[in-house]
Amino acid sequence: MPALTMKPIDQLAADLKIQPDHIEQYGRDKAKIQLDAIESAHSRRKPGKLILVSAITPTPAGEGKTTTSIGLAQGLRRIGENAILALRQPSMGPVFGRKGGATGGGACRLEPSDAINLQFTGDFHAITAANNLLSAVIDNRIHFGDSRIDPLRVLWKRALDMNDRALRKMVIGLGGRGMGGTPRESGFDITAASEIMAILCLAQSRSDLRQRINNILVGYDRTGLPVKAEEMQITGSMMAILNEALMPNLVQSREGTPAFVHGGPFANIAHGCNSILATKMALAHGDWAITEAGFAFDLGGEKFLDIKCRYGDLDPSAIVIVATVRALKMHGGVTLDQLTKPDASAVERGIDNLAAHIDAASHYKKPILVAINQRGEDTDEELNVIHKFCSSRSVPCSTANVFAHGGAGAVDLADQVVAAVANSKARKLQPLYPLEMPLEQKIETIATKIYGARSVAFTAEAASKFQKAARLGYGNLPVCMAKTQNSLSDNPKLLGRPKDFTITVRDMEISAGAGFVVALTGDIVRMPGLPERPAAERIDVDDSGKILNLF
Repeated sequence: MPALTMKPIDQLAADLKIQPDHIEQYGRDKAKIQLDAIESAHSRRKPGKLILVSAITPTPAGEGKTTTSIGLAQGLRRIGENAILALRQPSMGPVFGRKGGATGGGACRLEPSDAINLQFTGDFHAITAANNLLSAVIDNRIHFGDSRIDPLRVLWKRALDMNDRALRKMVIGLGGRGMGGTPRESGFDITAASEIMAILCLAQSRSDLRQRINNILVGYDRTGLPVKAEEMQITGSMMAILNEALMPNLVQSREGTPAFVHGGPFANIAHGCNSILATKMALAHGDWAITEAGFAFDLGGEKFLDIKCRYGDLDPSAIVIVATVRALKMHGGVTLDQLTKPDASAVERGIDNLAAHIDAASHYKKPILVAINQRGEDTDEELNVIHKFCSSRSVPCSTANVFAHGGAGAVDLADQVVAAVANSKARKLQPLYPLEMPLEQKIETIATKIYGARSVAFTAEAASKFQKAARLGYGNLPVCMAKTQNSLSDNPKLLGRPKDFTITVRDMEISAGAGFVVALTGDIVRMPGLPERPAAERIDVDDSGKILNLF
């Protein structure tokens, strides 16, 4: 594994020509960067080119999208390009649940990994606190008889950055007026699914953050009219809690590649992208900004292009789709315990999943490349199946052994990305649908063109809510689909490229502050549960304070 080539964080920032008064250090290895640094950089250089890294449908075998993103940025720097990363912060829910660490792996890891995976600079705590302050004030208003809020129509939930299925639905306010307040049904969302998280990631200034908080739809009054957060008169307090959290965090990879790590919404239950501010910070200071969007292209990729890019006026120069031999074999019917056995025919059977994501990405008219995240047991025959398929589609393909070799393992991928961008005809990004399209039709467009669905069905409750959203003036918002990450369909058991399926929308939520409408499909929930044997059972700390078994 390559030796570490990291710098003190103030030196790293100085290398980016970030002014000292724009840096707020959190120790020697991480810092927050003030928003003024973006305009300061724009005064002396042109913004760089944006590369989106997405992936095929995830499997328990792992795809390594973040690892490949880090490898690509390191590879670009190896060939003399000024590349900077813009990535999401991990949630402690998955860290202590199934995933363990979520900062890349092997020679392509962000540092300080332990801090980033756990409490970092406190952004998730601030988002949780701002969310729960709003909850507390809503219930306080109800307790003191605010007639503007119908206790039976409160939409706003509390948040916690942990997987805890017991908190999904509950009754709060028990104990009578003297002890507990007004009883009502409520629940918790995981912090990554909180609308405050989405707002932080889509806000482009403090004034924008303020307006988005004001616009939050917290519930309805007894006549059915909307009640917004602005009426709670605590926007200033929420802004104060989020004041530091709004600033992007600067860290680096193990090879010293700068990384702005900021915001962490999930892509299956939220919009799945790091903050617009962090992405613009990377674009302002580098010639290439490498970013990723959660899970596969059908979830994070689509939302990046139709929500984040729309609000941030971002225009990616290319799309990289990450695949692994192991994952394609699972999509081809091989069980997890048999994946180490060579099976090129299984790769051929599973290649349809990669084809589906290439087809989906092609709707956006951007250059598409495939990065094979190589593992040691991959055979030449299996790798050649993917290369041959990509050649038949005229899609550049590179085998990248980044886990073992870091940036050196991604030099070919970096060369191919530079060539693809240089040879492409500049086309401004066109979103998949216009905002004036009815909400239901937007969902049908996403489901048919991106997922490959035959049709969309709406439950009576969902249909009624969509009609109400349009009447209230929310019909021109983009749609954020909440769907399983494990399948192109809404059935997590359907691997590969399902055919002739129907997406069922069972419910919807209005995220007016974030600026999108959430369509809930299948059994997706906004508070995950822990697996039978969570990762938390293996993590420990030794007597010297070193954290063990996080990865």
